[in-house]
Amino acid sequence: MTRFALPVPSERAVRALLACTALGLALAVVGSAAWTAAPLLGAAVLVLVLVDAGLAGALRGVEVAAPGEMAIGAAADVLVRVRLAGRVRAARVALAVDPRLAEGGRLEGDCVGDEARLRLRPSRRGTGQVSRVWVRWSGPLGLGARAAARAVEASVRVIPDLAGTRDPAIRTLLRQSQEGLIARRLKGEGTMFEALADYQPGMDRRRIDWKASARHATLYAKEYEVERNNQIVLAFDCSRAMCEPVAGMTRLDRMLNAGLAMAWVALKGGDRVSLFGFAGQVLLATPFGTGARDFHGLQVAAAGLDYGSGEANFTLALASLSARLQRRSLVVVFSEFTDPAGAELMLEALGRLVRHHRVVFVTMADEELEEIASARPEGIRIVAAAVSAGALLRQRALVHQRLRGMGIEVVEAAHRQVGTRLLDRYLAIRRAEGIG
Repeated sequence: MTRFALPVPSERAVRALLACTALGLALAVVGSAAWTAAPLLGAAVLVLVLVDAGLAGALRGVEVAAPGEMAIGAAADVLVRVRLAGRVRAARVALAVDPRLAEGGRLEGDCVGDEARLRLRPSRRGTGQVSRVWVRWSGPLGLGARAAARAVEASVRVIPDLAGTRDPAIRTLLRQSQEGLIARRLKGEGTMFEALADYQPGMDRRRIDWKASARHATLYAKEYEVERNNQIVLAFDCSRAMCEPVAGMTRLDRMLNAGLAMAWVALKGGDRVSLFGFAGQVLLATPFGTGARDFHGLQVAAAGLDYGSGEANFTLALASLSARLQRRSLVVVFSEFTDPAGAELMLEALGRLVRHHRVVFVTMADEELEEIASARPEGIRIVAAAVSAGALLRQRALVHQRLRGMGIEVVEAAHRQVGTRLLDRYLAIRRAEGIG
């Protein structure tokens, strides 16, 4: 912490000193003895700088109020309040912040009155620190200024974006779906036995309970309730393959946004949701959330999933996940693969998992490869790049084909559609009662 506010010249004082230097050169041309006026004027400016800095007064205090939580890509203000004692002409503040909170790790701006608002716009998840604040204020003449620094202990937790849950398409799916996504019991559908009712014309004859009908000498039909309380695990690959940026945001962050949108819908529908993160080892395994009230806890847990620089260990991660699950569940794996060798290990681990659980594999279409592969052949380099890109796309298609052959559903879409495509698949699985 800086104890004393150091006096410094302002930009106006620097311009005045430059003017004195130019004046001295001009006087030296007129008369050899006249140039001595320039140093005297410069000394007078320096004296005015010290006097003006003294009139600016001392820094009595500075307070930094940062938001405790922000969504990635959203914007919010840090409020800096400055208390100064003296005749202040203007004040300016600067903040040292974590680079994930602002580009370059620095924010600065002018004070309006006794406060300044500096805009944060986080680009990555996690917890970012606001570590230091600098204050610079000038005296009434604008020649002398004082500067001081203070340590700050403030943190901002950057969580995944919730914009997906507010998407009109998702709200329409909620209103129109008939799988019990609102808090009521739906009879006549599903697989869970609810009660016996008098058989009515038009009912499915396969629902007739012949034993009960024989005992009461009248036809009774079974009514079923839509199955609830399904276990859903959202497993996120946090390896370096998922750190590649797509339209200004990493693949992992876009997958988290899509997964949390699905989690919100599932929790609203009565299912249980857990988050699972892995890279070289297991990074996160949350308890199952049981209602919409637990959604924020899942969102906060997702904020703690860090970006990795190593390869994903699918064998260890999915074996650990399988050991945690005591009954059949829907496991949604969000991942990416870059080479055939890594894909083989992934396929082997997913093959063991799908024996006991319903598995959905979610990946984002590689739009860059598709663009290169479809480029017009206007040169040998473009043709060579298109051939290489086409080979990589065929490898991806082969892996996806093998996944489907193992009974794993594959959701591949561009980054703008991956969330809605995943929701469509989840609702289709619920409609078919294909989880439990």
